[in-house]
Amino acid sequence: MSDSARSRRNITKEGEITEDPMVNALNMDAPSSDIELYSKEVLHSLIADNLPPTPNNFSLYFDRLLEEKSDNLRKQIHSMLELEESNDAENTILLEQSLKQGFTSVKSILNVTATLYKNMSLMTKILDKRKNELSNNPELKDALAIVGTLEGDVSKLNSILRTQSSKMKSIYDDTAKIVKNVENETIFDNQYGVYNKRYLLTKIEQEIGLISEFNHQSSLIMIELSRDLKASVKNEKAITLMTRTIARLLLKTSRRSDIVAHYGNGVFSMLLKHTDIESAKKASERLCDLVASSNFFLADREILLKISIGITDVDSTLSVEEIVVSSMDGIEKAYLAEDKDYFVSLRS
Repeated sequence: MSDSARSRRNITKEGEITEDPMVNALNMDAPSSDIELYSKEVLHSLIADNLPPTPNNFSLYFDRLLEEKSDNLRKQIHSMLELEESNDAENTILLEQSLKQGFTSVKSILNVTATLYKNMSLMTKILDKRKNELSNNPELKDALAIVGTLEGDVSKLNSILRTQSSKMKSIYDDTAKIVKNVENETIFDNQYGVYNKRYLLTKIEQEIGLISEFNHQSSLIMIELSRDLKASVKNEKAITLMTRTIARLLLKTSRRSDIVAHYGNGVFSMLLKHTDIESAKKASERLCDLVASSNFFLADREILLKISIGITDVDSTLSVEEIVVSSMDGIEKAYLAEDKDYFVSLRS
C-alpha cells in the first residue's frame, strides 16, 4: 500500500494540517454517513483541546457539539442513541426502586399481621366476657364447657400468632437495616426522579480531579422554585407538584452528560461538564424561559412558574463544599438583583 493511500490529516500544535500515514487504511476519507462525519469532528475537537479521547471525554464532547448542529442531525443522532443506549446508572436506579418497593411490601405484611394479632386479642377478650355471662346461668353448663374449649383453642392460636408476629418483626428489623445500608449508597432521589445529593457531591469531586488533570472548564448551577411564588401560593401540596414540574423540566433541558440532582429542600443542581460560565448562563436563560412558558393550574387559577438560579464555575482550587456554597450564594444574589432570574457567583 502506498504512503498516500494510508495518510490522513492531522492538526499540529501550530494549527497546521499535516498528513498522518496510519488512518486512510481504514477508509476514513471514503464517503461517510452524517454520524460518522460528526464523530470525526468530535475526535478532532478533543485533540485540538488537548484532551485524551477517552470514552467519557468523547461522550461529553459528543453531546456538547451536537447542540450547535441542525435539528435534523440532532434528531437523527438522538434516535440512534435511543436504540442502542444501555445506561448502568439507570439500571442501578431501577434496582434501588425495586428494593425500596420490596421493603414497603414487607412493612405492609407486618402491619397486616399486627392487625390480625390485635383482632385475635380482641376475640379472646370477647370470649372471656361471654364465659362470665354464661357462668351466671347454671343451666347453661354445656354451653359454658363449649366456650371454655373454644377459649383454649383461641388461646393456643393467639400464642402461635404472637410467636410468628415476633419472628416477622425480627425479619422486618433485619430488612430495615439492609435497606438503610443500601440507602447510604444510593444515587437516586425517589421523590423527584433525579440523582440525590450524595451522588452529586461525588460527581463534583470527580470533576475537580479531572479539571486539575486536563484544565478544562465546568460549571455548577443551583435552581429553586421562586420563594416569592411559594409565599404567594401557600399550599404545600401545590408547591410539591410545582417542584416536581421543575425537576421534569430540568431533565428535559439537560444533556446526557449533565448531572441533574436534588440537593435538598426543593433545591436542585445541574453539574455542566466541559461548560464555561458563558455557556452556563445561556443554559440558565433557556431553562428560565422553558419554566416561564410552562403552565401550572391550581383549581381554576393559572400560575406562572418562576425559578431562581445561582451559577458558579467548578474551580479545582476549591473544595466541593466551597463550590456548592458559591452556587447557593448566587441564588441569594439573584433575589437581590432586579429583573434577574440568575446570578453568577465566582470565588477565588
